[in-house]
Amino acid sequence: MTDTHDTNLPEKPVELEEEKKAAEVPEPAVVETPAEEETINKQPVEPVQKLTKEEILAQLKEMTDSVGSTTKAEIDSLKQAFYKQHNSEQEAAKKQFIENGGSVEDFVPAPDPAEEEFKKIMSVIKEKRNALAAEQEKQKEMNLQVKLSIIEELKDLVESPDDPNKNYTEFKKLQQQWNEVTLVPANKVNELWKNYQLYVEKFYDLLKLNNEFREYDFKKNLEIKQRLCEAAEKLADEQDVVSAFHQWQKLNEEFRDTGPVAKEQRDEIWSRFRAASTAVHKRHQQYFESLKERERNNLDQKTVICEIVEAIDCNSLTTPAQWEEKAQEVIALQAKWKTIGYAPQKMNVQIYERFHKACDDFFHKRNGFFKAMKENMSANLEKKRALCEKAEALKESTDWKATAEALTQLQKEWKTIGPVNKRHSNEVWKRFITACDYFFEQRNQSMSAQRGQEQENLEKKKAIIDQLTAIDDKADAEETAQKVRDLMKEWNGIGHVPLKDKDKIYKRYHNIVDKLFEQFNISASNKKLSNFKSSVSALQEGGSSQLYREREKLVRAFENMKSELQTYENNLGFLTASSKKGNSLLSELNRKVEKLKADIELMKEKIKVIDESIRNEKTEA
Repeated sequence: MTDTHDTNLPEKPVELEEEKKAAEVPEPAVVETPAEEETINKQPVEPVQKLTKEEILAQLKEMTDSVGSTTKAEIDSLKQAFYKQHNSEQEAAKKQFIENGGSVEDFVPAPDPAEEEFKKIMSVIKEKRNALAAEQEKQKEMNLQVKLSIIEELKDLVESPDDPNKNYTEFKKLQQQWNEVTLVPANKVNELWKNYQLYVEKFYDLLKLNNEFREYDFKKNLEIKQRLCEAAEKLADEQDVVSAFHQWQKLNEEFRDTGPVAKEQRDEIWSRFRAASTAVHKRHQQYFESLKERERNNLDQKTVICEIVEAIDCNSLTTPAQWEEKAQEVIALQAKWKTIGYAPQKMNVQIYERFHKACDDFFHKRNGFFKAMKENMSANLEKKRALCEKAEALKESTDWKATAEALTQLQKEWKTIGPVNKRHSNEVWKRFITACDYFFEQRNQSMSAQRGQEQENLEKKKAIIDQLTAIDDKADAEETAQKVRDLMKEWNGIGHVPLKDKDKIYKRYHNIVDKLFEQFNISASNKKLSNFKSSVSALQEGGSSQLYREREKLVRAFENMKSELQTYENNLGFLTASSKKGNSLLSELNRKVEKLKADIELMKEKIKVIDESIRNEKTEA
């Protein structure tokens, strides 16, 4: 060929076979699938700098004039930043409302003018983006028709009887026109490209290229494709899998647009690029499979948290401590929720709404409980203050018997009233008991004439101690036990002694009784009961209020013992003596049951002693 002829030769021959092999790559070369688009849109956007809401609105206004050059990620980032501040302000207002005494369900957020302006701007942006998208689709359809006409013209060149070298200038113009037309509908890309390459390949096959030029062109194309292979192979070490995939798409497009290489090197260079492509696609596929698996696992974790909150039995929470304990558990679950990543997109909003509703239901019921408790406590406080007024009105009375009965009745009524707020509890109780104690102190002082009787009682008790001391060590045990019990009964029947002698005489009495109990092996229950009767005598000096408090304490202990006995008896029903260990456990439980029964009987006797002392107090009054 002559030099003149060479100037008309094509710059890049195209190899059809090689381009057909590109279709064997597992993923599409240019067009992303809807699933990929959805996942890519979920990738985190670069964080927006901390802007005020006014600065965010200003940026969004600027974007309305350049919608075509603004990405969806940029708009979403500003949108998230705006609502983060907006929600933070709403939460702060809600917290302030509650601290000022309001309830959660009564809180109504104040209108935010910035939010209204934000929505208007976003509406404008959305309309412009929709219009731009529609225009792009229209342009793609027009481009499709242009490229179809270029293919028809290439077909005419291939089928033309004229010398292909003469048609080469026209062919180059068509190639240039093809490259200038870019976007077309995604579903037509591959079909268009295959048809275009088919006729380009046929046209080049018609050309009479000299070997020297072909070898030069093949060498140049080989160098380009080797560089593309190296770049594709390096993507295997790219940290960001999604970025690696997008880089590969550009490399793949350049590889397809690069002309052919020598026939003996075509398979080798294509296999190398395909191997690198397969590695990128494999990592890409594994990444999204792993992402989906993590999202499914996140959904499972969040579902369990929802079930835990939903399973809380609010009806069983009857005290503030129980509610507070459960509230802390829910708060801990909320903190745990925040550490868990996204659930699958179609379930993410649904599972969040489920959790949000479960938490709202719990805290709504909790607020209702404390509101009702606060109302009850306020009512109880008013009732107790009314009792204080009645006690204070009676404390100066000198009708000892009637007033003592009235105050005793007020004390019983006091116990039937529920609790009041802690900050008022001690105050109102002190007011009430002060009025009661004042009356009984006045009554005790008015009965000072009975002090002579106390001295006489002291002499009687000393005589009993002398009789107990005189018991012979060698006396009959049964007769001695009966005598001791009789003397103890006589002791308990004697009234008060002077206060200054009380401790001393009681100590002498208990020492000799303890000695006789030990010496003659008298029942331990009798000993305990005797000691208790002696202590009751001391309680009587403090008035009926102390006796009532002691009785209440004994009744609580009695009920606890009965409950414990019931538990032991139930456990005995499940045990057998089929093994040495079982027999040992059974024996131990039986021993505890017998001891509890004895203690319960003793407790009954103590309550009877208290009741008898209260009756005596009323009679004396």
